[in-house]
Amino acid sequence: MIRNIQSATDLAPAYDVVVVGAGPAGLSAAIEASIHGLAVLLADENESPGGQIYRSVEHASDADLACMGPDYAAGRKLIERFRQGNLSYAPRATVWSVGPADEELDGAHPLEVGISLGGIARPIAAHRVILATGALERPFPFPGWTMPGVMTAGAAQILMKSSGLVPSGRTILAGTGPLLYLVASQLLRAGVDVIAVVDATPRENWRTALVHLPAFVTSPHALKGLKLLFDVHRRARVVRRVTAIEAVGQGKFSALRASRGKNSLEIEGDLLLLHQGIAPNLNLTLAAGCDYYWDEHSAVFRPSVDACGASSVPGVSIAGDGAGIVGAVASALQGELAGLNATFDLNLIDRNAYGERRTRLTRELARAMRGRTFIERRFRSGEKFRIPEHDSTIVCRCEEITAGKLREVAALGVPGPNQMKAFTRCGMGPCQGRLCGLTAVELLAECRGGSPSEAGYYRLRPPIKPVTLGELASWPHTDAAIVAVAGFLETRR
Repeated sequence: MIRNIQSATDLAPAYDVVVVGAGPAGLSAAIEASIHGLAVLLADENESPGGQIYRSVEHASDADLACMGPDYAAGRKLIERFRQGNLSYAPRATVWSVGPADEELDGAHPLEVGISLGGIARPIAAHRVILATGALERPFPFPGWTMPGVMTAGAAQILMKSSGLVPSGRTILAGTGPLLYLVASQLLRAGVDVIAVVDATPRENWRTALVHLPAFVTSPHALKGLKLLFDVHRRARVVRRVTAIEAVGQGKFSALRASRGKNSLEIEGDLLLLHQGIAPNLNLTLAAGCDYYWDEHSAVFRPSVDACGASSVPGVSIAGDGAGIVGAVASALQGELAGLNATFDLNLIDRNAYGERRTRLTRELARAMRGRTFIERRFRSGEKFRIPEHDSTIVCRCEEITAGKLREVAALGVPGPNQMKAFTRCGMGPCQGRLCGLTAVELLAECRGGSPSEAGYYRLRPPIKPVTLGELASWPHTDAAIVAVAGFLETRR
């Protein structure tokens, strides 16, 4: 049976496999590894398993399931399998570091994971670590995006799933991507007054997407997507081919101004929900030292992984949307592959059985990924929405750094975002670049006349999440650490 862990003091000092994240990829990885007899710990920040896609599905009412749709309800079966597993589960846990193990604490395991739980921090040794940290919504900087009454579509979906809260006023959705229409459909089914969906998907995306249309038509995504679009178009006003937007209001949002070429319109509302795609959550991945690259087709940074999710750091694998946006079904299969690979590496499955299962999972993953390239190309967000045109637009919300300030610093010849951070503090706030990183990098690349791959991303170091002094004080101290701070080791008589 599953072992629920409520305090870091209840954690074992070492596990065979530590999985970070309890979405489809993390749950599947933990199940797969535990089936073969490995000692597995799954650590997750949320109170219950499911990640964002299956958030609170265990406790959802029939009405909630009807609003969210069948793909959401499918998460119950996966979570039931997880609950029946022989493994350890640490909800409300913050994993803030992954790196080489301290030989003074543990010389048998190559990796060490820093975890805070119940106000106490502990180093956990592991043979293998599987990162299933999911994705983040892409920043959407434009005039007015920080005013009250403006939030992301993903945030609205979190409130729906976790608390059953929906907007009470006139709601406008703006941006691009499948999630924009999914949230619109869910809000409409919940009885929300969705007065408009403003689609900013560039028309020219069809040029690169069309060649991948045949694969999409034969995929499971096609029929679902058509039903979703039909549902939203039937029940709400949809404004397409928008080329510029601005949120306006006196102290709070009251209207959205949108441009379509030379024409413009203004839509009054009480709440504006924004979305222009999602990007892999890289903070823990990069802090662990994993290699990454710029994916021009999706306009995001992605970690470099092999077919089973193994990263450039020995023993560290990445599965699910944290390795590239693939959706819930493919994420679960990637998680299984990562768990299977860990099992094989630790000699708990023979080569023939491993090869057969890996082949089957790889085939299933290929089927689940069919049509994904079309979706990436078709809904690639436009450059003018990724890089703010107006200098007054805030890029870094934590430090209130504008696009104009970043352009001033870029003109000084800074080589990358880390140097830009030193001049402006952009990316140094509580979010650690999660809300500004992609925008800052692309803006810098534009100013330099280069590409984001040349500029690179922020240099991320642990802790990647805020850790209290009390938690740090609870960390076990080795002799070397004491000498490094105090300069000597006190001897007791």
